[in-house]
Amino acid sequence: MLSDTDYGEADGRRVRLYTLTNAAGMRAGITNFGATVTELWAPDRDGRHADVVLGYDTLDEYRRGECYFGCMVGRCANRIARGRFDLDGERFTLAANNGPNHLHGGVRGFSKVVWDAEPLRLGDGDSVRMTYRSRAGEEGYPGTVEVSVQFALTEAGELRIEIEAETDAPTVVNIAHHGYWNLGGHESGTIREHELTLHADRYTPVDATFIPTGELAPVEGTPFDFREPTPIGRRLDALARVGPTDPGGYDVNYVLNGEPRRLRAAARVRDARSGRVMEIRTDQPGVQLYSGNYLAGEPGKGGARYPKHAGLCLETQHFPDAVNRRALPGWPDPVLRPGQRYRHTMVHAFSAR
Repeated sequence: MLSDTDYGEADGRRVRLYTLTNAAGMRAGITNFGATVTELWAPDRDGRHADVVLGYDTLDEYRRGECYFGCMVGRCANRIARGRFDLDGERFTLAANNGPNHLHGGVRGFSKVVWDAEPLRLGDGDSVRMTYRSRAGEEGYPGTVEVSVQFALTEAGELRIEIEAETDAPTVVNIAHHGYWNLGGHESGTIREHELTLHADRYTPVDATFIPTGELAPVEGTPFDFREPTPIGRRLDALARVGPTDPGGYDVNYVLNGEPRRLRAAARVRDARSGRVMEIRTDQPGVQLYSGNYLAGEPGKGGARYPKHAGLCLETQHFPDAVNRRALPGWPDPVLRPGQRYRHTMVHAFSAR
């Protein structure tokens, strides 16, 4: 079932909140401000539903917020070193909105704009498609990019997100969903006891400003090894801080096993207390693990306060700063050219046991 309600106004446009519901009683809320997932209600082992997505109650809070709760980030997710890159012999300069670096598309990326939205009714559950035209020069990027994101809540208990993009000039495209997950419920404390499995033998070490060094390092023997189910908090406090602004915790990209462009297992998260399980599949080359390190009592839904590590992000993506590293062996190329189509699928499958 699909319904929508008025959610307020931004940039002189009315904003809508769409609700997708399946026969099992799962419910997802999605607004066309930032193409943002505002809530997702999933059952525990006893059939009790809880909202497992961190977020805000109101549109104004999403407009002001700086945590990227549940939104779509782009035109280029993650960091670009020193906010610049060279493409076809031309230097492009972007906003440095994260220390010396560019982060998540800039000062006003995809997360802070109103998207067009179209409800759809399909065979396996209802969905909503959102589209946005990112014009040439927006946040310093070349080329006009046409983006579409389709959200579906299936009868099998999956939140399926499919992204496509085309451009009229060479540019950088790397779009990610920035959901914060807490399978105990968004207000239930931290994710330190959540068991995490990542299907990745390698990761990309970073410098003091979280820019990858270019190395694809093995996870074996490091605190970054989640190849077997491991509580996130087991080694979290022992992680070396990479720089003076690092609050401590995971904020690192993993090189996913398997062939990019093929949908495959990326991650599995389990909350032992509730029994909820979330499994992620994607066709992207990497996934960013972020353990909510900068949360520090952020006010959230229903009067909740989100402490440090209150939520877990698993952002399927190209590697950070890939546009400046794409000539290195094993690094993906995030450059999109006219006539090509960017595609990105991620599936969040929920169960309980």
